[in-house]
Amino acid sequence: MFLGMLFVAASATGGLIQAYSQQPKGLFDPGTFAFGRAFTFDIMHIYAFKMAAVFMISTSTLAVNTRITARWIALLGYACAAFLLLGSAYVGWALFVFPGWVLLVSGYILIDNFRLWHRAAESDPQR
Repeated sequence: MFLGMLFVAASATGGLIQAYSQQPKGLFDPGTFAFGRAFTFDIMHIYAFKMAAVFMISTSTLAVNTRITARWIALLGYACAAFLLLGSAYVGWALFVFPGWVLLVSGYILIDNFRLWHRAAESDPQR
């Protein structure tokens, strides 16, 4: 669904660019441009944020059940998802919440795997 919305937004933007490239010196209807820009913005910002929040909820649920991350990271994921669902329309920097949370989860998993590898190497020196 996210990929489909991404294609719709890209095609709307591409249509605006192609229409302008056909007649760059002609009078471009401001209403058409405003509609195309608002449509593309809404598809990407409203629906992309909602899909990111759904991903965060499902990943946090998996993290709580499988314990692949610390519990506080999963709870932070729920809080960030709620923020994206409810507050992303009002806060301009909300688009950085999802990548920041993904970076936190990825960093935690990498550090945790490195610790396990380091402990295994200490216990078995021939590794």
